[in-house]
Amino acid sequence: MTVLEAIDLTKTFVGGDGGLITVLDGVNLQVARGEMVAVVGASGAGKSTLLHLVGALDRPTRGTVVIDGERVDGLADDALSALRNRRVGFVFQFHHLLREFTALENVMMPLRIAGWEPGRSLGRAAELLDRVGLASRAKHRPSEMSGGEQQRTAVARALAVDPAILLADEPSGNLDHANSERLHDLFVELSRDLEIAMVVVTHNRSLAGRADRVLLLEDGRLADPGVREVVT
Repeated sequence: MTVLEAIDLTKTFVGGDGGLITVLDGVNLQVARGEMVAVVGASGAGKSTLLHLVGALDRPTRGTVVIDGERVDGLADDALSALRNRRVGFVFQFHHLLREFTALENVMMPLRIAGWEPGRSLGRAAELLDRVGLASRAKHRPSEMSGGEQQRTAVARALAVDPAILLADEPSGNLDHANSERLHDLFVELSRDLEIAMVVVTHNRSLAGRADRVLLLEDGRLADPGVREVVT
């Protein structure tokens, strides 16, 4: 079952000289349920822009994005926000946890925003923290946790509303080797056990090597490089 589809996705920006800069040029992408796709490429190739478009954080200049069977183009801003909050989970290089709240409260936040009642939100958040190996850290604030623990809390938060797809932008880029490997193991486990679709932008060879597919973004287009040595 296809969870994410991008068709002829194009994004252009106006440069400082007034000319058009094409970052993405006719990108096509399909991601199935339970599939993890790694997107690699040089810095500045447009990988983050691609994630923003397929995650409905930005609108393409041309093309179509379909998330869990629903077309994104043409949706009003409020409907787009609702779709994004309900069906897409995001994990960024920096965890962006709310420092005044505990790990449990951070994971509860999207559930409360979605209208879940407190008791149900609490139970779901506790379940997810246990799922990522942080049950014993639930009452700790970000400043009391390691970088790896903070990032795993961010993963739990991204999974809170049971999204159809998880998008991760350099998720281990700010972690040491040991914490990176633990996070990579977690992504593979979640993809397999929860059958969640994933698109992961990464420069990390280890993470890309665990993906079901590796795609290279170069010159505005996605291609299957056929080899995994393209990760730099």
